[in-house]
Amino acid sequence: MIVSQKTATLVIGATNRPEKYGYKAVKSLLSHGHKVHAIGVRKGFIDDVEIQNEKVLFDDVETVTLYINPTIQIEYYDYILQLKPRRVIFNPGTENDAFYPVLKAAGIAYEEACSLVLLHTRQY
Repeated sequence: MIVSQKTATLVIGATNRPEKYGYKAVKSLLSHGHKVHAIGVRKGFIDDVEIQNEKVLFDDVETVTLYINPTIQIEYYDYILQLKPRRVIFNPGTENDAFYPVLKAAGIAYEEACSLVLLHTRQY
C-alpha cells in the first residue's frame, strides 16, 4: 500500500518582493525547515523556490496559506479543493466567510491566523 505523505505548504500570493508578506512567508517557512511551493502573479524565485503563475496540481500539499484577497480567492476555490490539503490558513486581510463552508463540506480544516506568527511561536 502506498501512502501519500502531504508535507508541503503552498503559499498562494507569493512574490519575490521582500516587503510583501507572501515573500516573508516563504522565507520564514524555509527557515523553519518546511517544504514550500509558491504561486503568484509573476514567475520568479525566492531562494530555491520557484514562484509559479499557474495552478500546478502539487500532490504533497498539507497546508495552503493565503495572501490574496477574498475576491481573488474565488478563482482558486476549485483548485484548493483539488489539492485536498489538511488545512487552509487565512492570513490577516484574507478572511473569507463565503469559502469556509465550502472547505468544511470538503473536510478541509481552516483557520484565521498569521502564518508568520504561527511559525515564530512554534504553533505551525
